[in-house]
Amino acid sequence: MKQQKFTKQFAEFLRIGAALVKQAEADALLIFAEGVCEWDQIKAGAGDTKTIIAADNEEALEGAKEAGLMPIVVELDESPILEKLTHALVESVADDIIATGASVVALYSGFDESRLDTISLVRLSEHLGRLTSRDLRRLETSVPLETLKHVIDLAVDIGREGREGKPVGTMFVVGDHRKVLHHSVASGFDPIKGYNRKERSIFDGRVREGIKEIAQLDGAFIINADGVVEAACRLVDVSSASVTLSKGLGARHWAGAAISKKTKSIAIVVSESNGTVRVFQNGEVMLRIEPFRRAMKWKDLDFDNAGE
Repeated sequence: MKQQKFTKQFAEFLRIGAALVKQAEADALLIFAEGVCEWDQIKAGAGDTKTIIAADNEEALEGAKEAGLMPIVVELDESPILEKLTHALVESVADDIIATGASVVALYSGFDESRLDTISLVRLSEHLGRLTSRDLRRLETSVPLETLKHVIDLAVDIGREGREGKPVGTMFVVGDHRKVLHHSVASGFDPIKGYNRKERSIFDGRVREGIKEIAQLDGAFIINADGVVEAACRLVDVSSASVTLSKGLGARHWAGAAISKKTKSIAIVVSESNGTVRVFQNGEVMLRIEPFRRAMKWKDLDFDNAGE
């Protein structure tokens, strides 16, 4: 197993990182380890600072928990370091180590894998680029968890990637599909009409890729509780007079809120302007996901390098 030595530079970065946590009133110190470290020395150097240790595999974290540190396995061996850090932050939120609005000081090898050489202060968004099952269980719905997860993952992908370099806004309405169809009208051509159920299941990767291709068309995707797309390009025909939303949200969001209040469905709306995904139930925003990993840039996290 690869070892990462506790050098003078490591100790100095650790000292500066712990001091920055206190100075910036951050919530935790995150160290991305490139191998097994001398955990007791790290714990001693960090003192009473909440310290998260992330690494590519469990073997590299052996003994970290016993030393009083908080280990996070990333399992992204071939990915860029910023993506690894993103994943570590997501997992830390999912494990209730830090909150979604936390500030974290990160120490990592940005240039030379053999040693720590970069310190960054990261302020997390209200929501990270993916949800946990715990988040989804907050929704009191008969729609199976797996169906919701697949649809929301698809929506986040669309919000983050867009299509052919251009942002895309769209809406998915899941569950209570018969009433939803009754309260919506066709906008014209329905590209999924004529396909059998298997060819319309969002559990099929090819179907999800196909949805990405047509997501830029006007109207919503209507999906039943089993994850089968019942119709596409549907315009919601429900008054939004009984719902209240924040300023700046467009017609698609008002339609999503309205249909989720009129029926027992869950509406998932992707904002064309910034890729944000909002999940509506009973006319209210229940969850919000910021696709901050778009183009693998950290600017959406208010990412500042300490050395600048």
